[in-house]
Amino acid sequence: MKKILLTGANGFIGGYFIDKYKRKYNIQKFSFLNDDVKNLHIEDVDAIVHLSALVHQINGASKHEYKRVNVVQTLDLAKKAKENGVKQFVFISTIAVYSGELEKLDENSYCDPITHYGKSKFEAEQELLKLKDETFVVSIIRPPMVYGKNAPGNIDSLVKLVKKVLIIPLGNITNKRSFVYVGNLSYMIDEVIQQRLNGIFLASDDKAISTTKLIKLIAKNLDTKMVLIKIPFFATILRIIKPSFHKRLYGTLEVDNRVTKEKLGLKNPFSLEEGIKSMILGENS
Repeated sequence: MKKILLTGANGFIGGYFIDKYKRKYNIQKFSFLNDDVKNLHIEDVDAIVHLSALVHQINGASKHEYKRVNVVQTLDLAKKAKENGVKQFVFISTIAVYSGELEKLDENSYCDPITHYGKSKFEAEQELLKLKDETFVVSIIRPPMVYGKNAPGNIDSLVKLVKKVLIIPLGNITNKRSFVYVGNLSYMIDEVIQQRLNGIFLASDDKAISTTKLIKLIAKNLDTKMVLIKIPFFATILRIIKPSFHKRLYGTLEVDNRVTKEKLGLKNPFSLEEGIKSMILGENS
């Protein structure tokens, strides 16, 4: 049985991974809040899965804080791992490392992050790749928004909206957004560990979905009666007063990860419909 060290164990992704794979791996937890890297004993650890990160903050966070958490702490842990003979470092990054102007992206798309979060993650990636060699594998996974039981984010906001509002002015939106169910992401992490491959891997559910279809799918699983309408000029007004909110609801961001799937020989175990159903029912398959 391989022994792995997992950071971010208290997050919803870490919690899912532990519950799903606790019989497959001997999992050691590490918290940057409660533990000190200097006192970390990892001589018998085969791989580190680094989930811990400072993500988008509602009230904002400084560039310095993003760098401290996402770059400095990551490198401190990776260097400690390499010095102590750990064979693999799995870094959970983000598609925020890509250019903010892209509507469709793949593994080779241009990286030009626009947020402090994306910039810090990209810098961490670049520094980690400098550490890889024949004995130290660096595996970088870039997911879009991850959803599942207890997940924060836009999908959870839509679920709350559908629960509370009977008439929603988001009808006839034809955009395409890619997400990844926590079960599919965790499966990819497991495959990357098992195959012990260097490189950058792109996570995603098998298909993208429009905001309108996503709301309908959520309502169906909630068994809720809800009416979607299209209000003239609503999108235009929203673009003016809340451009970032407009982009999340109307913008397209489609992930094409065929290269990753071919490299890993990977097939997602869950469809988008199954992932949404599990999230709504409060289950994690």
